[in-house]
Amino acid sequence: MKNYLSIDIGGTEIKFAKLDSAGNIIEKDKIATDQDKANFLESIDKIVNRYISDIKGIGFCAPGKIENTKIRFGGALPFLDGIDFAEIYGKKYHIAVAVINDGKASVLAENWLGSLKGEQNCAAITLGTGVGGGIIIDGHLLRGTHYQAGELSFMINDLSHPDNMQGSLGNIGSAVNFIKKINHKINYPKENDGLHAFEAIKEKSPDAVNIFQNYCLTIAGLILNIQTVVDVEKIAIGGGISAQPILISGINKEYDKLVQEKNPIIGNTLTKPAIVSAHFRNDSNLYGSLYNLLLQINRENKY
Repeated sequence: MKNYLSIDIGGTEIKFAKLDSAGNIIEKDKIATDQDKANFLESIDKIVNRYISDIKGIGFCAPGKIENTKIRFGGALPFLDGIDFAEIYGKKYHIAVAVINDGKASVLAENWLGSLKGEQNCAAITLGTGVGGGIIIDGHLLRGTHYQAGELSFMINDLSHPDNMQGSLGNIGSAVNFIKKINHKINYPKENDGLHAFEAIKEKSPDAVNIFQNYCLTIAGLILNIQTVVDVEKIAIGGGISAQPILISGINKEYDKLVQEKNPIIGNTLTKPAIVSAHFRNDSNLYGSLYNLLLQINRENKY
């Protein structure tokens, strides 16, 4: 039986995997994301050609709004605007091709086989360069009238800095910026070294702990704001830093302080969602892209 190809397009890396219909990864790899459009498309061609003889469908996920199968704007990769991978590869190879936003892919993955399995009302938050989001309500993926539901990076978190995305959640809630801020504060030269930043937190460096607590409060505030609108049962936190157990416990702690100590009227009114680590972490988009493809092939309308 033939398998499927899943391609996760990120701002710095393109991850790809061959999987079977049960979600078992047969092999996977990754390459750097070329910032030139022509070179980028050539790299996608090479990935597809590598697997085309052994697949019966391709699932893509990408940043930006996805209108059916066409990418709009492309988030951190603006040259993606207007690209339709279904048009390119579906017609060329006569196979099924599905495309989904990266945040929505994450929640599909977790709801299919991960931390949100079986939940009818849930959400996934991906902490990376920005803040990705996906929401499922009453068993259905929330896409929105303009395909932009869950674009959490564009929430304005600080109206005192409204220009150039400075006050946006994508900036303030960025895991990349959070790690850089700690390493810079403790005078560590490798600003992107997440493991070192978390070691500083665990060793209770005052500066690192202060930045960590403020970051957890930011994400706790985001979860509270989501809960006031859609009232979910569980929220899964993904992205590379979600592998650190102290992150999940830190977010839970700040959420409890926010609604019990600082705003008890909220704590008495709103039920807290379970806040857990995403099961698939950095591979979630590969699984979510596949599941979106399988739903399309099976013509299921659940999502």
